[in-house]
Amino acid sequence: MTSIAPASRPRIAAIDVARGVAIVAMIIYHFSWDLAFLGFVNFDPTQSLPWVVFQKSIVGTFIFLTGVSLVLGHGETIRWRPFWRRFAIILGAALLISAGTYAFNPSTFVYFGVLHAIALFSLLGLAFLKAPLVLILALAIVLIGLQLFIQSPLFGEKLWSWIGLWDAPPPSEDLVPIFPWFGVALLGIAATRWAINSGLTDRLAQFKGTSTPARALSKLGRWSLVIYVLHQPILIGILMGLASLSGISETRRAENFLASCQTSCAQSAPDAAYCTAYCSCTLDSIEAENLWPMLESPQRTPEQDIALSDLTNQCAAQVLDEMLLEPEAE
Repeated sequence: MTSIAPASRPRIAAIDVARGVAIVAMIIYHFSWDLAFLGFVNFDPTQSLPWVVFQKSIVGTFIFLTGVSLVLGHGETIRWRPFWRRFAIILGAALLISAGTYAFNPSTFVYFGVLHAIALFSLLGLAFLKAPLVLILALAIVLIGLQLFIQSPLFGEKLWSWIGLWDAPPPSEDLVPIFPWFGVALLGIAATRWAINSGLTDRLAQFKGTSTPARALSKLGRWSLVIYVLHQPILIGILMGLASLSGISETRRAENFLASCQTSCAQSAPDAAYCTAYCSCTLDSIEAENLWPMLESPQRTPEQDIALSDLTNQCAAQVLDEMLLEPEAE
């Protein structure tokens, strides 16, 4: 007689609400990133410590909830058919993200982001559904903390960067490697198993989330994958249209370049008049030859670096000649 796997536990509204909060936070962060990328605001969230912490906490929430969902769905007996169906959907969405970001910017496309990590961590996490809690916690600590002691340039190469332990990450809009993030998924597994044994999940299940905000967040949590895939193309599409109509993107880009150029120039040439003229000349040349894509690329070829160096040297020589001729003209 064929045994039937037990049904998964009923959905816990509190977990859906938590996932909904993470989705809202993610949209806020990506919206801020889009505003900065398109020049609507003059700050970079990837270089601001509060925003970096905010972004890492969002990633951590999604990865932690991956471990939670794995235990709630398969902790008693692995339900293989639902597992593989969900795995295939997440992996397909991850590949869609990779394809979309590659079309947008091949040099920084997402090749191992949140969805890729969730797919892999869900598969790896199956091995720990019945493992001793002490072992899970010990491995989680190692995964999270090892990068503080071991770093290698090898893992900075894209081929191996999904492992982590790099000294400097390769360029990517979203990179969620095994070290340390699988450790966070293991913490989710351990915490949920403890919650089940202690009766905490039964108490959480009593929360029905009947208020309007809770129902809204719960619905967002249940549709988190669809929202994750679709929200960024919608946001950046709308903002790109507004930027094109207003011209703010080009204006802000030029302003940012001039500010950065003059700051850099002042460190080697204290003459403010020279720096102003030099940076204006460089900006004019970049716009005249449409060199913005090359200038903003995180990775340039040696030939491109030589071309940019020639351009800046020409501007430096031109400005110096003009400044030397000014007394004669007077």
